[in-house]
Amino acid sequence: MSRLSEHQRRHIIDLLEQELDLPLDYKHLLFPPERKECELVYAGKKREEDILAETLAVPLQPVKTFGDNDNNEWHNLLIFGDNLQAMKTLLQWKDEGKLVNPDGSRGVKLIYIDPPFATKKDITSTNNGEVAYQDKIAGAEFFEFLRKRFCFLRELLPPTGSIYIHLDYRNSHYLKAILDEIFSSMNFAEIVWVCGLMGSGKFYPKAHETIFCYKYPDSTFNPPSRLGYSKRITNALQKDKHGWYYTRGKESSGGSNFLKTYICDNPMLSKEEAVKMANMMRPQAAWSVWIGKDSLAKAFNDYPVGTYAYTKAEKLGYPTQKPEGLLKRIIEASSNPGDIVLDAFAGSGTTLAVAEKLGRRWIGIDSSKLAIYTIQKRMLNLREQIGNKGKKIKPRHFTLYNAGLYDFSQLKRLPWKDWRFFALQLFQCKDELHTVGGVQLDGYRGADHVLVFNHLQHGGVILDYGFIDDLHNQVGGKVGSRFFIIAPAASVTFLEDYIDKERTRYYILRIPYSIINELHTRDFEAITQPIDENQVNETVEAVGFDFIRLPEVKCEYFIKTNKKQATNEAVIHIKTFKSKAMVKGATQKGNLETLSMVMVDYNYDGKVFVLDAVFYATDLKQNNWEIYLPIELLGNQTMIIYMDIYGNEYKEIKTPADFQTMKIRENDNA
Repeated sequence: MSRLSEHQRRHIIDLLEQELDLPLDYKHLLFPPERKECELVYAGKKREEDILAETLAVPLQPVKTFGDNDNNEWHNLLIFGDNLQAMKTLLQWKDEGKLVNPDGSRGVKLIYIDPPFATKKDITSTNNGEVAYQDKIAGAEFFEFLRKRFCFLRELLPPTGSIYIHLDYRNSHYLKAILDEIFSSMNFAEIVWVCGLMGSGKFYPKAHETIFCYKYPDSTFNPPSRLGYSKRITNALQKDKHGWYYTRGKESSGGSNFLKTYICDNPMLSKEEAVKMANMMRPQAAWSVWIGKDSLAKAFNDYPVGTYAYTKAEKLGYPTQKPEGLLKRIIEASSNPGDIVLDAFAGSGTTLAVAEKLGRRWIGIDSSKLAIYTIQKRMLNLREQIGNKGKKIKPRHFTLYNAGLYDFSQLKRLPWKDWRFFALQLFQCKDELHTVGGVQLDGYRGADHVLVFNHLQHGGVILDYGFIDDLHNQVGGKVGSRFFIIAPAASVTFLEDYIDKERTRYYILRIPYSIINELHTRDFEAITQPIDENQVNETVEAVGFDFIRLPEVKCEYFIKTNKKQATNEAVIHIKTFKSKAMVKGATQKGNLETLSMVMVDYNYDGKVFVLDAVFYATDLKQNNWEIYLPIELLGNQTMIIYMDIYGNEYKEIKTPADFQTMKIRENDNA
């Protein structure tokens, strides 16, 4: 312990005598942390051991399997849920030998993540200039949000693994310090991805983003020495009057997935030469790459290298979507066919699509339902070439899982053995049958006993005060101060979270259940879905779980005439939307307040929902809660998904005739 001054000693004594909290300044004086050579310190920073131990693992519930079944036991995973809780479960899978690469190593051979950048400002879509989303978590909260995930990502890597973290200038310097702490035993490389000039004005515009790469020393994979060089750089080399080598060409029409490379130019360039360099940064214009003076080999050794990617043809509506060409280089550099690749911020699914094309197995996680449907559509419409060109290919089968939001109707059909296993996993309990006082118990939560209440026994029983009395009469005095009972919420007749009997407190862990403060440091928090484009890709974090509950939805479907354009439109008028989620505060929200978005598949094939259009609640509110669908796009069946802000969905299938059943209205405002 650090040496305290006499003043500090007296101050601490006075505070303790008054039963007041000690100032945070005394934390490191009384309990100095283990000294590190360099460490980033900020409010709310937790010990790595506590992060790994306290994170709640959630079971992965399969929802639907897509693609061709190749009779292989492995199937790729697309997981909807908070990546922190999902990775805790994947870490258990690693320990159980369920994540194994062809070389026999356990874990995920390659990780690429492109997390939110915490910009604290709008990011503008490159497609139409509209604001696409905002990163709203910043500062210490953002650092800890990512740091917790970095801890699990490190644990998921085998001794031959590598991880790539895609960042930009806003926080990469802080996160580099955090990453060096977590991946201290690994080799480091910094990759500069030149993504083109962004912004204008007198100050220097953004021209690149940064990818930090860490790999274990035992890794057998090394990036090729010219990972960043374009093949085109060796073609048509010319030499200018100053002895500088350069190459030039034209961007192919319609965009390209070609990664171009440049090496920094001579600082003494003439105005004419500087203009040529600027042209390189304009994707639609001719471009020039200035190599170096006197010696091409010297240029490669002496000047920094970056890559620039222009991939207009790949855009899927995500402003932060990365090009397939970039991921191809990363995946080929740090994995072999058959290895497992993970993207914990899957977004539009570029990592997963490229991994599929290159014969890798993959796991993708995202907390956005919009991202999940975007990835689902992308994987089912893959083209064989990088950049999504060439002939269409069928993906190997992959399964969509829920992690943290479950379909209770499926669980109710589980036999007792499977239900018991699910209940224990849900609350991170050790599955170990044992007997106390003649009562068979199911396991342990830490050092405390756990009983899974058998609600199926004798055709259905309830957990009431009498059950607690009978249980205590048998085990009281033989168990410690805490005893846990897991039971379906509908089977519990009382409201208390715990009942005290003598020196034992009997905790009732309800399913679904908002985790009580005496067990965890924070209440249950559901993953929330965006209500407008400004919230897409926000950093979100869930603690706990809930069950899927269909929202209450009432709509009118009719045809409206647009007099100005002399056309008819199919219209959905949302009259009622109320969430039935068990999340705290959900029932207090008024009509339409819990609507997140409406997603539409214009031509539903009866099997797979293919996302064609998204309508956010914010826009719908301004449009009198009406959705306009082009009649010419409607197929024989149109699937409409109404989603609440907690991820619960209400699905309807409509035919063109359903819109004709009501009287045609006129749009007087058209």
